[in-house]
Amino acid sequence: MSLGSNQGDRLHHLREAVERLHTPQVQVERCASVYETEPVGYDTPQPLYLNTVVQVWTTLEPLALLEHVMAVEQAGGRVRTHYGNPRTIDIDIVLYEGVQMQTEHLTLPHPRMHERAFVLVPLLEIAPDLTLPDGTPIQDLANQPAVQRQKVWKLGALWTDEETAWREP
Repeated sequence: MSLGSNQGDRLHHLREAVERLHTPQVQVERCASVYETEPVGYDTPQPLYLNTVVQVWTTLEPLALLEHVMAVEQAGGRVRTHYGNPRTIDIDIVLYEGVQMQTEHLTLPHPRMHERAFVLVPLLEIAPDLTLPDGTPIQDLANQPAVQRQKVWKLGALWTDEETAWREP
């Protein structure tokens, strides 16, 4: 999953969202560093984003996981008005266990992940050998010139080891 925030206390919103994602049905297994990134694909000026990627284990099917993600966004103050508004938290399911699907509400793999450095760079950090269901290595996507031109600044860990006490052993 890819998480981003460009409104309010961005780091707090990311931390809170990861904590809310973590349930008995959704276990957060890995979390990439936090990256600051320029907004991509908006017609109007936007504040800079903080982004990260998490790997989860889940018993939920993709559409049920999407419902969980949307509930986490709503609990984090996300208001869906129209594409392009700043947001407290934005969570995208970018991959799901090699599943390929397209529904009205969810497309997997995420249809724009291949052009987004803010997804690919942190994803490479936690899963450098990952490949898409069609066999394309994530590294190849991250090396594309259009992705390489995007500004991505690594800031550091989302939490220190002492701050991860919320996680179950």
